[in-house]
Amino acid sequence: MSTATRPDTHTMVVVHRVFRREFRLLPGLIEGVRAGDTERAAVLAEHLTDIVAALHHHHEAEDDLIWPLLLERATLHLDLVHRMEAQHAALGAALDRIEKLTPQWGRSASLVEARELAAAVREASAVLEEHMGEEESAILPVIAEHLSVEEWGKVGERGAKSVADKRKRLLFLGAILEDATPQEQRDFLGELPAPGRVLWPLLGKRAYGGYTRLIRNT
Repeated sequence: MSTATRPDTHTMVVVHRVFRREFRLLPGLIEGVRAGDTERAAVLAEHLTDIVAALHHHHEAEDDLIWPLLLERATLHLDLVHRMEAQHAALGAALDRIEKLTPQWGRSASLVEARELAAAVREASAVLEEHMGEEESAILPVIAEHLSVEEWGKVGERGAKSVADKRKRLLFLGAILEDATPQEQRDFLGELPAPGRVLWPLLGKRAYGGYTRLIRNT
């Protein structure tokens, strides 16, 4: 049982790496699909759709569970919190454009639509880098000061419940662990319910390896 009195916000840094990495890789993967290769386009379109949905859930958890508490308690940082909210709105608009373009390209594998979608993902990636960079450097220390361990834990619980498909839940766990240090991996796995800790080495690790080879065409 943890005896921590302040939340360990570093877990958010580890999760952020998933979105940073996938938004960085996806434009090149999309542009690399041959014209008319709808099978490959459909695979990447589904992956992109899942990543965008996960990012929406991530931001909705912050909107619902973090910003209201900080606006109430961290009164010296109101401008910063409002800036986070504004960045979420800008990202929401960029993600809406990606969500509109993705199904069309997934069905057509058109080179014109691929370029348009890749450009939209790059645009979102640039906004995401700015937002997550400031969130990690400026907001996480404020969260650690003003939220309880229990309140912070609800953010993680919300994220875990946002993926209903058990296979995709294991794949997202793999995405989180991919760039984590050995200590970060131990810490993250240690916070999981027992079934997740058991399933990851038995099924998840191999499944994620196969999935990344499929997505990255390696």
